[in-house]
Amino acid sequence: MSARNFLSTGRKIVAIGRNFGAHAKELGNAVPTSPFFFLKPTSSFLANGGTVEIPTGCEVHHEVELAVVIGKDGRDFTASKAMDYVGGYALAIDMTARNLQNEAKKKGLPWSAAKGFDTFTPISNFIAKESIPDASNVDLWLKVNDTFRQQGNTKDMIFSIPSLLEYVGSIMKLETGDVILTGTPQGVGPIRAGDVITAGLKSGQATDDLVQVKFNVGDRNGLFKSG
Repeated sequence: MSARNFLSTGRKIVAIGRNFGAHAKELGNAVPTSPFFFLKPTSSFLANGGTVEIPTGCEVHHEVELAVVIGKDGRDFTASKAMDYVGGYALAIDMTARNLQNEAKKKGLPWSAAKGFDTFTPISNFIAKESIPDASNVDLWLKVNDTFRQQGNTKDMIFSIPSLLEYVGSIMKLETGDVILTGTPQGVGPIRAGDVITAGLKSGQATDDLVQVKFNVGDRNGLFKSG
């Protein structure tokens, strides 16, 4: 099994919440003092060029993130060894049905529905580990209809990637092809059917994006209806 084939072989998506202080504050949340995460199904993956589907009655927000792709199985490793378990990276967007999430928060319920719809993890192809020599200095951006919504850098993360991997690996085994979404910078906002989302990632002092992705947005005509 290869990390490069994570879209077809990955077993779980581990999404870190509130790892950028400004993002936590824009949603009225406290800045965390220790990491926390939630799980998303791999059925939510959407390859570059696909269409994000908005379920009926949902207010869906974009959250651009650096994704870490696990390169070998492991658990109970320290932060000093954590990067040995990184196989590569990807550019991801954690889509969130914000009204469902807010309702779940009020009731003390999990966020599984708000985060787990099909197409709710748009993601790029695999990025080789050596293409990002310093994951703590990666520029992220996202546009909706050519208007910048999010611009940030991983240097502003509250918890570093090694510390995140140590924490998650102390709870559950990380397996080859698993994806860790490392958090989103401020600027999250709604999307609507007919929108076009573009996003990019640039490593360190590079002048050009290492990868760009593009997704259309449409309505999902399914059985689920919110409200």
